[in-house]
Amino acid sequence: GAGKSTLLRIMATLLTPREGTVAVGGTPYPEGVRAARRRIGYLGHDPLVYLDLTAWQNLRLFGDLYGVAGLGARIPAALAAVGLLARAHDPVRTFSRGMAQRLGIARMGLHDPDLLLLDEPYTGLDADGARLLDGVVAATSRDATVVMVTHDLDRARRLCDRVVMIHRGRVAWDVAAADEDLPALAARYEKTTR
Repeated sequence: GAGKSTLLRIMATLLTPREGTVAVGGTPYPEGVRAARRRIGYLGHDPLVYLDLTAWQNLRLFGDLYGVAGLGARIPAALAAVGLLARAHDPVRTFSRGMAQRLGIARMGLHDPDLLLLDEPYTGLDADGARLLDGVVAATSRDATVVMVTHDLDRARRLCDRVVMIHRGRVAWDVAAADEDLPALAARYEKTTR
């Protein structure tokens, strides 16, 4: 009920804000929605992949939808990066929950988005998968903006430049991540969410 998912839906162009404006790369919504969608990558707790397609077919489909050039080389590189190259031609329905989430990670970044929207993206990942996603977030944030919704305060503090706490649809607290240690962040979170 805090408004985190609503915020991500607005940023993903799935909802129109009642007030304020949103722009990706200077392109405002709603005029530039089509162009903005090409610049957004999204990963939530659902990996948004087709279970009856193989890992390769999923990435081919999404790559084609985004108009990604050179998919013949990009797909194996993306699958190797998430540890799924050996399962490239297996139907996703045969994957574990964590493997499907890894495929979601590959799908999310296949088109080199300028904006990554992550909604509790660590769901279903084991420790290796979580480290892999940490690396993707760290590498991507050098060239793109990453907005991540998480309740993992330690991860937020380590990976993010800013920590913003939302309560009842409003920003309740906003701080540079480097300015707070974990105990102070946890205390603020507890106070904010009461």
